[in-house]
Amino acid sequence: MTLMHYLCKVLADKLPEVLDFSKDLTNLEPASKILREFLHLAEAEVRSLASLYSGVGRNVDALILYFGEDPAPCPFEQAISTLLNFQRMFNKSHEENCKQVELEMKKASENDKSKMVASNKQADHLLQAAI
Repeated sequence: MTLMHYLCKVLADKLPEVLDFSKDLTNLEPASKILREFLHLAEAEVRSLASLYSGVGRNVDALILYFGEDPAPCPFEQAISTLLNFQRMFNKSHEENCKQVELEMKKASENDKSKMVASNKQADHLLQAAI
């Protein structure tokens, strides 16, 4: 007698209503087929992703070497974080430079206007003095 035979015998004696539990699990077999199909697809995708991840790792190491760092103590996350910080600082500085140029152009325009007004006043004074 196996353990399963013993379990069935005990349940038949003590809890006979549990013996038909398989009726509650009628979708179990179709679900297992779906899971098998999914497993085959997922395994292929996992292999593909692992290959891509390894390629990214090699590219990151090459990038770290390009910037003159040692890839061993410089993990992927640190390299990406450093690049992200550089990008943010670069963009912020570029925006600030553009705003500064805009302000300088505005000031130059205002100075030109004030010079024009001053020269017009001076010309008016000269005309009135000549009359």
